Amino acid sequence: MSYRRRLATPLTLGCLATLAMAVLADQLPSAPAELGTIRRNERGQLEVVPTPADAPAGAAGTADDPAAAKRAMQTRSLEKKTPAAAASGKTIVVGPQEQIRSIQEAARIARDGDTVEIRPGEYRQQAVVWTQARLTIRGSGQRPLLIADGDSAEGKALWVVRHADMLIENIEFRGVRVPDGNGAGIRFENGHLRVVRCAFFNNETGILAGNAADAVLEVEDSEFGEAPTHAGALHHLLYAGTIARLSIKGSRFQQGFRGHLIKSRARESMILYNMLVDGVDGRASYELEFPNGGVAWVIGNVIGQSDKTDNQDLVSYGAEGQRWPDNALYLAHNTLINNWSGGRFLRVWADKMPPGTEVWALNNLLVGQGVFVPQAPGRYDGNRLVDRSALIDVDHLGFSLPNNSPLRGTAKSPGSVREQSLTPGAEFKLPVGIRPLPVGKPLSPGALQ
Repeated sequence: MSYRRRLATPLTLGCLATLAMAVLADQLPSAPAELGTIRRNERGQLEVVPTPADAPAGAAGTADDPAAAKRAMQTRSLEKKTPAAAASGKTIVVGPQEQIRSIQEAARIARDGDTVEIRPGEYRQQAVVWTQARLTIRGSGQRPLLIADGDSAEGKALWVVRHADMLIENIEFRGVRVPDGNGAGIRFENGHLRVVRCAFFNNETGILAGNAADAVLEVEDSEFGEAPTHAGALHHLLYAGTIARLSIKGSRFQQGFRGHLIKSRARESMILYNMLVDGVDGRASYELEFPNGGVAWVIGNVIGQSDKTDNQDLVSYGAEGQRWPDNALYLAHNTLINNWSGGRFLRVWADKMPPGTEVWALNNLLVGQGVFVPQAPGRYDGNRLVDRSALIDVDHLGFSLPNNSPLRGTAKSPGSVREQSLTPGAEFKLPVGIRPLPVGKPLSPGALQ
């Protein structure tokens, strides 16, 4: 229900006279102002929710200004790509000392555009299906810990994101188990989901994205690890189905078991500036797999398999054949570490992909024993094989060349393709995150400059 300010009751002669004087004085009454809509809040009280503007600020008058109109269109386009804008909604605070103590209760009362803020603490059995179309869920302060403790939503995950423009930030998910063996911290079914500074440990799957053709999943500055070792489905730390786009940046993956650290069937995958190092006790299969091809950008990552791996290949492309009409792999400035004798740094299943599928492998640093040979048409240049002893601080995950290394500053520019530069603009920073690289600094092979 909406309401407006209106002129009061039937006009009297005095009112008419007043209006006439205003007209003569060129002082017309202001246009009615839309205050918003009325709804009942979580305390049972009526409140006014302001109605958001139909156009972005500054859009007025663009009809006669082509440049302004273009900027307004770009603004609207960016807004559509940015999830969880909750400026027009309310904030629902959840915490042990708050009026609302249950995340499930917050999910019940939350509406489109709201923010759910979760205070620090331990939250058990808080499985939720999020059905809102726009939402921000954010942990405040020390990261709140969500422990499944046998609970799941629809037998799928601790949290199921049905179809949303959503941001989930600063939350930790642990211990999800479901009957079919692939219980996820987050099951993402459709929409646009951005996951920032979150952690996923000891889940059968960290994040599992479905097969919605227009879905977009973005992960930033997050941690994945401690895959369970019980029998059942393969326990991938992150698995993206046949979605439109997967983007992972500044994140760390470790301690897999039989499943992969990252498996993506997305039409486009962007894997930038991450550390995918299984670790001493890790037993992952592939560290990074694109079973159906697609366009895959793998730039500036540290990728390493342990000597206990269940698969000899670090990076695999096209093992299950073509799904998408456009296919290419761009592998630039990665540090690939093989601790298993006889392994392969890269496996391209060219016989299962369309003829002419390109692979560009440029300026990668190949550490340890392993095979790295061209397996598809494309560009192969600047890849350097070194012994593990050629790196400094390996035990503490440094994986960088020493300052006196003869390889320092010897990498040629990898150039661009599809209007996308292959030159790294940042590098991974422990424990998670990225730091920008100085502009103009001579590049070295590998991910860490």
